[in-house]
Amino acid sequence: MGTKLAHDITEIRPGEFKGPAFRRGHTVCEEDLCRLQRLGKNHLYVIDTGEDEIHENEAAPILAKALAGEGIVWKDEPREGKINLHAARDGLVLVNTAALAAFNMVEEVMCATLHNHTPVKEGAVVAATRAIPLVMKRAPVERAAAIASQKGSVVSVQPLRRARVGLVITGNEVYHGLIEDRFAPILTEKVSALGSEVVSVEFAPDDAQVIAQAIRAHLDEGCDLLLLSGGMSVDPDDVTRHGIQQAGATEFHYGAAVLPGAMFLVAYLGDVPLLGVPACGLYHNITALDLVLPRVLIGERIGKAELALLGHGGLCQDCPECTHPHCPFGKGM
Repeated sequence: MGTKLAHDITEIRPGEFKGPAFRRGHTVCEEDLCRLQRLGKNHLYVIDTGEDEIHENEAAPILAKALAGEGIVWKDEPREGKINLHAARDGLVLVNTAALAAFNMVEEVMCATLHNHTPVKEGAVVAATRAIPLVMKRAPVERAAAIASQKGSVVSVQPLRRARVGLVITGNEVYHGLIEDRFAPILTEKVSALGSEVVSVEFAPDDAQVIAQAIRAHLDEGCDLLLLSGGMSVDPDDVTRHGIQQAGATEFHYGAAVLPGAMFLVAYLGDVPLLGVPACGLYHNITALDLVLPRVLIGERIGKAELALLGHGGLCQDCPECTHPHCPFGKGM
């Protein structure tokens, strides 16, 4: 009695409560003894750390500082040796998975994060780190921090730019008024939800030259991102790809390892991305577009490798109630 606790003492009531019954720094008094015994604490131990040792609450801020990159905030208020890293802004979580694995290979430290490319709002918890034992050697803590710092950061939140988006809706049936277009409202809603704006919409028949002209018209109007719908399949009159090439695309990637959305297309006219959305976007709520569009809006250049890596986790389960992005879809890498 009369000494201060060196760590929180946890109380667990299954299905009801888990948390500290006594906080670190609490001075033990006679009234505490019965409760401590009910918690299974018949002995309390005095900590005497050596110069080469460190307490969990001293280690946590060292680890958090090394892990946190741009768009991350945290408070030097560890609880039971743990510190949460929060998003300082709305954006997309980026995780250096190789650096995270190297960090976690160090004995007696850990960091857990959200999946790479998860959209988050300001204030959301995106990662948490801690030293695992109550007291540990300083050397592993410093080694883990050095690994994280060498990579610049392990976790960051990148903001989505506000793009001026042009839509090209292709297909004879829509262009000639045989059916009502439903693609433009769907794409506009997706663009708006990510903070960008559709500034121009062009309708084009299944004619590569006309599609190319519509693309150039959007560029002349100052659009810095184009979405093209339809004409991505294998029929001879599916000529949207040819129209993109005729417009002068210098980089062209057709096909993504994602279902739905295997016929998704990414091309570039200089620095302007063109995203080709297949017809499945009319039926499925979430497709390859929803995995790629946020990454384009943080300035990531999408190529064949990025589209290929989407295959791990790229199979949508068509859940009766869609919970994307809080689901495994697109979360492989």
